[in-house]
Formats: sequence, C-alpha cells, structure tokens
Amino acid sequence: MEPDSDGRFSAPAEQYDRFMGRYAPTLAAALADAAAVAAGMRVLDVGCGPGGLTNELSRRVGTENVAAVDPAPQFVAACRERHRGADVREGVAERLPWPDASFDAALSSLVIAFMRDPDRGIGEMARVTRSGGTVAACMWDIASGGMTMLRIFWNAVREVEPSVDGEQRLAGTVEGDIVARFERLGLEDVVGTTLVASADYVGFDDFWEPFTFAVGPSGRYLAKLSRAQRMRVRDACRTALPDGRFSLEARAWCARGTVPAPDRGRARSAPNGESRLTGCSLRGRCSRAYVSAATVAREGARWPRYSLREPRFRVRTS
Repeated sequence: MEPDSDGRFSAPAEQYDRFMGRYAPTLAAALADAAAVAAGMRVLDVGCGPGGLTNELSRRVGTENVAAVDPAPQFVAACRERHRGADVREGVAERLPWPDASFDAALSSLVIAFMRDPDRGIGEMARVTRSGGTVAACMWDIASGGMTMLRIFWNAVREVEPSVDGEQRLAGTVEGDIVARFERLGLEDVVGTTLVASADYVGFDDFWEPFTFAVGPSGRYLAKLSRAQRMRVRDACRTALPDGRFSLEARAWCARGTVPAPDRGRARSAPNGESRLTGCSLRGRCSRAYVSAATVAREGARWPRYSLREPRFRVRTS
C-alpha cells in the first residue's frame, strides 16, 4: 500500500481485503513458517493492516499472545474487531510502542517497502525482540516480475506510458535487499528465502475492480490516468488473463535473522524513536556496536572518536 503524507493508509479495510488481502492466507502461513512461529511464543505483527498475518499468528500462538501495530486507524479498528484479545495499537514501524525485548519474534509482511525509514523500522523490530529471538520480513518480488498480478498491471501500463517505473524502486522488491538490510543492522544467522502465495479470482472483473479502488501505488497511478488511458490499461490486462475463473501466484523475497545477545553491543531504539546502544558504554571501551545508516547520518557528527566501516557500521572506541 502507498502511505498518505502523514504515514497512514486511506483505503477502507474491505477494499484492501479485495485487492491485496486475498493473498494474505497463503503468504502469512509461509512467513510464519519461515520465522518458525509456534505455540508458546509471544509475537508481533508490524504493519498489520486489517489483520491478515495477525490471523495466522493468532491461530498458531493464541490471540492473547499476539500484538500488532499499523499507522492506519481504520486498519487498526478492523484488526481489533477481527482479533479480539490481541494487543493491537496504532503506530509506525520506526517508533514501536513496546519496551525492549517484549517478544519472541517480530514479523512484517509487505510493509518494508512503505516504511519511511526501512532500516530504522527493522532496528525497532530487533529492539522489541528478545535476544535469540527472530525478526522476519517479506516483500513482493517486483523487480523480476514474480508478483503476477502487479506484473500484469504494470506491463499493461507500459503499453500506455513506456517509461513508467512502477514499484521497482521500493525497498525489499529486489532479491537480496532485505537480507542486506538485516545484515547491515547486525542481525545474526540471516537467511534469505523465497515465499510463494496465491489468490483465486472468479473472473476478470474480480481482478480489475480492486485496482479502481486506488489502493497502493498501482491503484493510485491508475486513478491519475485519463479515462481513455485507463481503458487501454484495462484492455491490455484483459488480454493477458484467461476467461472464467483463474488463480495467480505471487513470489515474495523474505529474510529471517536472529537478535544478538546484549553483550554483543547491538543497537536499540527507545519507544520515542531515539536510538541508543546497549552492551557497551560510549564513554569507555567496547568491542563493537551496530547502528543504522539513519542513526549514523543523524549522530555521526557527535561521534568524532569512532570509525565507521561497512557493511555493518562497526563502531570502535579508541
């Protein structure tokens, strides 16, 4: 989905359900499997939307052991209604409203591309997850066309406007991008994998109508076209799809990592969004600490004694 200027999403929950939510059952199960979510865990869904992943997590660990957060009030309301007993809050990934080490696992599905600061959002997911716990995230394969629905749409758009980029520049949409972010932020035992989801359609109108709801970058782009251009895009999509009922597969890139022990000096961020380092003191000696690129940019001038080196921004005192 594409955020509004204040970081929220404006689409009603029911419209999102018909557009992207129909992929949630299969994608959520695959992501929960990748993160090894099982009974006895307390888990967090970051960017929960109306609750597609929240539903799968609740099924595995019990609703009372699930927390969820989203910046869109209408999605928060829908998720609360659908998952009574879950701790569902309004907020953004970059400033999660929970204390350090609150969860055994933090997961995010199809959200990293729309975080204002993806590295900071991932860092916050690590902060609220206990040492040895799991952070996992996935995003559609846009760059190589693995998300069939969106590939068909953007290919149709390029018949009208050949130079359009579509969603290819969004975070996480290229293979290896999420893995690189996890490693850069100091998560351990990072593994990249591919998830496959699917959705059923009763016919072409069931495919096309959700695009007209202006949900996400594709829908927003369609809404900006003239009526004649929209009809050309529609016709191109119709040509690419079969008659009658059909199913579409969608590939997502996924990364899973383990939160290191505090004595390994990982970066943490307080609930107010201010980053701090645990496991060492900036006034004394420490072995190493990891901070996000955003933190380096913001705080670097205040750290003249430290040297920074890729790929994990190792901070070293003299």
